[in-house]
Amino acid sequence: MSEPLSDSALDQLFRTARTYNGYLDQPVSEAQLHAIWDLVKFGPTSANSLPARIVWCVSDEAKQKLAALALPANGEKILKAPVTAIIGMDTEFYELLPELFPHADARSWFKGNDALAHATAFRNSSLQGAYFILAARALGLDTGPMSGFNNDAVDAAFFADQPTVKSNFISTLGYGDPTSIFERSPRPGFERFNTIV
Repeated sequence: MSEPLSDSALDQLFRTARTYNGYLDQPVSEAQLHAIWDLVKFGPTSANSLPARIVWCVSDEAKQKLAALALPANGEKILKAPVTAIIGMDTEFYELLPELFPHADARSWFKGNDALAHATAFRNSSLQGAYFILAARALGLDTGPMSGFNNDAVDAAFFADQPTVKSNFISTLGYGDPTSIFERSPRPGFERFNTIV
């Protein structure tokens, strides 16, 4: 049975954590990228489907290529961030289910049902994107998740050799610059958006 996290841990993951628009001039190592994935992979997904495919844009060339496919404001963020992750989703994730979920013939649930496969890939890669944000925060890093890019162009530029992989969203990654954030937007209380039945 797990013990509740400390208030300081909850602050780091949720209450004082922020979405950053800029970063300090401090590098992020490849070992840290591996450490993020080593946490992300343990987050639950349907039938252990793990549909997320992540491209970590670290080189200037990769950042410039991605920035050119984003809205101008987002392009600036990408160019200045130490890393930007493209969270993609494999729409044929089910081909790996015999390995990843050997307890049942889960591949047959999705093979030939494109609508179900796409919905499952999108939902679960989005979950994994959220795990990515929390894993980065847990490891002392900050993120700036965003839309505002040309998905088709990003897919052609970064997933050309994986035609079943489609981009979901992108996120900058680094050590957040406190001067780059806005005042926190409203977070309504329980009664506003919740119902107990």
